[in-house]
Order: sequence, then structure tokens, then C-alpha cells
Amino acid sequence: MRQRFCFSRPAFAAAALAATFITLQARAQEQQPPSADDVADGMRLFEQKGNCQRCHGWSGDGHKTDGEMPDGANLRETKLNRAGLALIIKCGKLNSQMPAFDKFAYSDGRCYGKKEEDLKAYPTRMPDPPATLQQREINLVVDFLIAKVVGKGPMDRAKCIEFWGSDTEVCKTLPK
Repeated sequence: MRQRFCFSRPAFAAAALAATFITLQARAQEQQPPSADDVADGMRLFEQKGNCQRCHGWSGDGHKTDGEMPDGANLRETKLNRAGLALIIKCGKLNSQMPAFDKFAYSDGRCYGKKEEDLKAYPTRMPDPPATLQQREINLVVDFLIAKVVGKGPMDRAKCIEFWGSDTEVCKTLPK
């Protein structure tokens, strides 16, 4: 025999109200711009721990700083959104030189449903990253990219000064 569960109207209304509040709170948290400290931390991770500028250039424009490294994508012109950027940083790009920065990316199928042995089928081997990043660090790099790089167009002197926070030597070499 089936039992029916009845909820009182006040209990149902309270549950619906709580669910709505939680959803709105989560959306508000997602839409908050990152703090200046988070952007600075993301920039530091981009430059140092991730060493992203070796392929993507210091401004993310694909003008790399190391001639022996592969050409990185121009992140200033990318069409990727926040989720797409986080996925590429976490999982790398299959059949390319973009490494996966998640230590366990291909250990359990979390990235593109693939495991380490599946990567052998691709002609281009994904290199190991200079260091792995935790999810919070990946999010900080994405915060930096969204705030200072993605959609900002070609680098000029004014953008360079805003990027670095001062008129550095590299900014003086750029057109006004």
C-alpha cells in the first residue's frame, strides 16, 4: 500500500521560500566581481606558478616570452567565457600543447571523460604543466583573465599602464 506524504501549506511555502533565497544568494555570489586582491593573486599565478606568459605572453596576447615554447592562444581575443577558461586551464586542450593544470585531470575521467591511456591516441602529446593548480587557484587565474585580459583588445600604452598599475619600462615601448 502506498503512503502519501502531505505537507502543510505553511511548511511547503517555507521550503519554497528557502529554495528561492538559496538560489538568489548563489547567483549573487557568482555575479560579484573579484576583489583587487583576487585579481592580483590570479596575475601572480599566471606569471609565476603557472608560468602562462611563456606561451601566452605577459599580456595574454600570444606573444610568448620564451622562443622555445609553443605558441599560446591570444587570450585578449578569446571567445571563451569563465567556465570555458576554467575548463581549458584545468583539463588542457586535447591534441595540443596546452597542458592540464589539474593534477588528477586524466586519472579518473574528470576531463572530457578521458583517462591517461586515452591521450596516447592523439598525435600531439599534451605536456606536463610547470606546476599543478588547485581549483581555487584556477578560479583566481580566471578572475585575473576576465578582469585584465579577455576582451580587452590589442595592448597599447594606456592599457599597459592599467594592466601593471604604473608606467613600467615595457609600457614605454608601446604605442599610445
